[in-house]
Amino acid sequence: MNTRSILHTFFTFIILCFTVNSMAQGYKIDVSVKGWQDTTLILGHYFNKKMLVNDTIYIDSKGSGTFSGKDRLPGGVYIIYMPDQKYFDIIVDDEQHFSIIADKENPVQSLEVNGNKQERAFNDYQKFIFNKQEKANEIQEKLKNKDQYSKEQVDAWKKKLGVLSTEVNSYWDKILDKHKGTFLASFIKAMREIEVPDFKELNEPDSIIQVKRYQYYKHHYFDNFDMKDDRLMRTPFFTGKLENFFSKTVLQIPDSLVKESVRIIEMAEGNKEMEKYLIQFTFNYANDSKLMGMDAAMVQLGEKYYLSGIADWVDEEFIEKLEDRITKLKPNLIGNQAPDLKMVSLNNQYFRLSEVYAPLTVLVFWEPDCGHCKKEIPKLKEVVWDKYQDIGVKIFAVFTQHETEKWSEFIAEHQLEEWINVYDPYHQSNFRNLYDIYSTPAIYILDENKKIIGKRIGAEQVPGFIDHHLGLSGHSNISRQQ
Repeated sequence: MNTRSILHTFFTFIILCFTVNSMAQGYKIDVSVKGWQDTTLILGHYFNKKMLVNDTIYIDSKGSGTFSGKDRLPGGVYIIYMPDQKYFDIIVDDEQHFSIIADKENPVQSLEVNGNKQERAFNDYQKFIFNKQEKANEIQEKLKNKDQYSKEQVDAWKKKLGVLSTEVNSYWDKILDKHKGTFLASFIKAMREIEVPDFKELNEPDSIIQVKRYQYYKHHYFDNFDMKDDRLMRTPFFTGKLENFFSKTVLQIPDSLVKESVRIIEMAEGNKEMEKYLIQFTFNYANDSKLMGMDAAMVQLGEKYYLSGIADWVDEEFIEKLEDRITKLKPNLIGNQAPDLKMVSLNNQYFRLSEVYAPLTVLVFWEPDCGHCKKEIPKLKEVVWDKYQDIGVKIFAVFTQHETEKWSEFIAEHQLEEWINVYDPYHQSNFRNLYDIYSTPAIYILDENKKIIGKRIGAEQVPGFIDHHLGLSGHSNISRQQ
């Protein structure tokens, strides 16, 4: 072969490779939906319990159109959304040049797929599940009125439900075996619930067995999830699975939440996209919690992942605001020693919070012009001071402003003179930062050693808190009857 022939063959090979490579780039999904014409279709994907739009096309008079783009779509479960608000799911992964044909009235059952093996198998799975679900629903309807049927009939229907369940599990096993290593297999596996041992062989009391079952369930909850597979984020159930774990399985105390958050995040080590999502999810879960004391979890997660620089995708403004927020929260977390306050009363007498002797001190920050304070402060006197002053409970009430006339009038009007009423006219105590006072009223509960044991609760909640902490289960009931 001469040099010219060799060069011609070489360049032909290069052009062919370039052409094949170009065709492989991006996505191209030909869609034909019978029953629709001259309208729009939307291609979107699941993410964080929402549908995010990837593409919109106009379909012609024959109901045909093409979703296309120069960049490949991230793998996941996608949605084709129709004008009547109906939709159907498809799998998009490695094969992104394919075609589908469907009928608008029943797209899943009528779907035909060419050029995408995973989507074809996924559609077969959908049809199978739909069929089994229909049969299961029929049986469940009969079982709702089981009293109208004989025991033999009821037992037979329950047996059929068991058979249906076995058939579904068998189908899942076949998918996992036949499509090993694909997103479809990862998706199907992630939908399966784990099996929890009954632990009956231990011959332990039921209470201990229940604890062991709970611990096993919590520890193995994500056994069927490959946290290094970020395609699972783009499925309809991923975020719900996380929410169920953290809200219903994890104990709602800061240490447990942080421990489980770190464990789950570490499962995704090496997959930057999944790590990012899990860090954001767990931090936001702690930050959004309305449970008392959960701000401690937010502080720990914020320091570990954001202030440390691990979350390198956030901007400096976010970090600065978070650092400021954590700085203000850390001194007043539950379990901490309450920051001391030296403040002055209306008659210029100084009081230190640390020197208040009481089995329990209610520390409240308020102002007379605050609409909520006008209701909560008199309520605090009624349900706390009037009922618990006889056992030594003290109220250290901090006026957060400077003009004393309205403050003095409110104290006199509502007979609060026996409280320790103080303020900070010279701005020396730094109480706003130490106790994170950005709104009023704000109520803290301190034990006899001035450790914070409760914070930011309403006046109505304080009596139950006092009764529980001091072991006075009958005190408030007796007092209310007097």
